[in-house]
Amino acid sequence: MVSRDTAARWRISATVAMALALGGCAVDDHHGQGGDPPSRPRTAPSPSASTDPPPDCPASGVRIRSTGGDAAMGLRALGLELVNCGDHPYQLNGYPVLHVFDEQREPVMLRVVNGAKEITSGFDQPPRQVTLAAGERATAVVLWRNLVTDSTVVATNGEFLTVAPAAGQPAEEVDPDGPIDLGNTGRIGVSAWTKAEPSTPPTPSAVPSSVSPPDRRL
Repeated sequence: MVSRDTAARWRISATVAMALALGGCAVDDHHGQGGDPPSRPRTAPSPSASTDPPPDCPASGVRIRSTGGDAAMGLRALGLELVNCGDHPYQLNGYPVLHVFDEQREPVMLRVVNGAKEITSGFDQPPRQVTLAAGERATAVVLWRNLVTDSTVVATNGEFLTVAPAAGQPAEEVDPDGPIDLGNTGRIGVSAWTKAEPSTPPTPSAVPSSVSPPDRRL
């Protein structure tokens, strides 16, 4: 019988493997400090011409959502999905831009690590240009650790998360599937956008051997 800890590690490895199997990411970082707080959902604009996005599609032509999270041995993973819900091709070449907010919707000061090298291994390939036709998807993975190394530093919990396709692009609020419990690490990682192929995501038993197991240090 598989233990609960082993099953949890399989699940989070599968989440990470999905991003790795569909592409890679680099190890540079950017600062995810500040940003506009998430706003209340706005009414979608009504189409004015045949070239307008569908009514349930944002004016940007893309829709971003989370695909659920997983946790094992203190390592957290949250899947992201971007859908081209417009009528025209949409290009990506880089990383999602993240902003985390506390329960009062105040920005949480932290560092966003492109590729998550300081959080876990396996995210070391550079981003590639992605062109999404109408209806196609791109995916990414957000990673962080619930790690406390200094009892004098207050642990940080984020409650809200916004994601933009790239710097300067409109952000959308996504469901973080629970608290973003960063401990006192002050950092969160994210993989590059990769094109999602129309295939079944890998199962825990089919995780590529190139994926490193979660770091067991807490």
